[in-house]
Amino acid sequence: MTPVDILILSNGPGEVTTWVRPVVKALRRLLGDSREDVRISVVLSPCPNASSKEVDIVLSYPEVDRVQGAGDFFPFLLRGKTAENWEWRSKGVVVFLGGDQFFSVVIGKRLGYKTVVYAEWDARWHNLIDKFGVMKPEVMPKSPKYANKFTVVGDLMAEAGAINDNQNQKTDSLIIGILPGSKAAKLAQGVPLTLAIAEYVHAQKPETKFVIPVAPTLDLQTLASFADPKQNPVAEYFDFKGASLISNQLPILKTANGLCVELYKQNPAYDLLAQCSICLTTVGANTAELGSLAVPMIVLLPTQQLDAMRSWDGLLGILANLPGVGASFAKLINWWFLRKKGLLAWPNIWAQQEIVPELVGKLQPQEVANMVLDYLDNPEKLEEVRSKLRNARGQAGAADKLASIVQDEINSLETR
Repeated sequence: MTPVDILILSNGPGEVTTWVRPVVKALRRLLGDSREDVRISVVLSPCPNASSKEVDIVLSYPEVDRVQGAGDFFPFLLRGKTAENWEWRSKGVVVFLGGDQFFSVVIGKRLGYKTVVYAEWDARWHNLIDKFGVMKPEVMPKSPKYANKFTVVGDLMAEAGAINDNQNQKTDSLIIGILPGSKAAKLAQGVPLTLAIAEYVHAQKPETKFVIPVAPTLDLQTLASFADPKQNPVAEYFDFKGASLISNQLPILKTANGLCVELYKQNPAYDLLAQCSICLTTVGANTAELGSLAVPMIVLLPTQQLDAMRSWDGLLGILANLPGVGASFAKLINWWFLRKKGLLAWPNIWAQQEIVPELVGKLQPQEVANMVLDYLDNPEKLEEVRSKLRNARGQAGAADKLASIVQDEINSLETR
């Protein structure tokens, strides 16, 4: 086999964890572990939702050989030189897994590589890209001119569903997962709200165990700071008295009312999440992972601090984060969004109906806690949600199908 390079283009934390991870695993399963034959590189482009820890996350994937961060992207795009002056093999494939699809065109032409694009909702540059793996048939162009370039591979976010569906029934413990997000814009409201909900639930069901699978882009001290009313005044909106970090062998957040919430740093946390009876979560890629695992959830979007939710992509994200005037833009954007909002959680988007609750507004902890308690007291409701989630997520296997497309492009290089 002629040595080849696979260059993966990606950007934000959601794409890095839910797209890049399963694809690089599938590529190694299919193409082998020999770095002399296949080398996998990842180059990140800027993203408004980035946390600065994406490079470390990708470096933790043993399938990947080298990574370049978003700060060095545009010099690479414009001049073709990486910050470390990587050398490139004569043959290779550029794989798009997040960012702007046009980046694939430019970099593919510059390196003389084939191009493969994963298109979730929209496929562009049909005449300039070699192959597309699309989430669903609707993404394919209506014209038959480019039909041979397109393959329906499915949803990469459904890959977590490969874990046994029955795994979440292997424990007798009552576990509730808390996923407040990873960015300050969500954590400021999400942490005090979910911890306050947990306190109400625990008061009614003391046997309940609460866990937070900590996002890989978030350190424990930062997470704890959002549970401290002195550092996060938003906590007052939820009448939350605070929690402190206790660094034992298994770190915990201990609230003022004595509730201990366990913190898990292992990532991905699929084994843990699969054990949960229900999860409290913000919007984002985490809803796709929970849906793929068939774990019931309540999706929370509090609006007590309307300018806090600044995690927008593209121009909206730039405007909402401008110094000085960003808060005003954020309030306007979020006001417009709340009036126009459609489905927010990925399982609901997949199903085109609300199969898990989406709570938007000035949420009160006790009201949400009562909803949680109702689910726990009526397990048949939870089972109904699990069943709908299994039906909505679709089949796993998108990563393997996309890897097969890449393999076909590599094989076509051998015939040149």
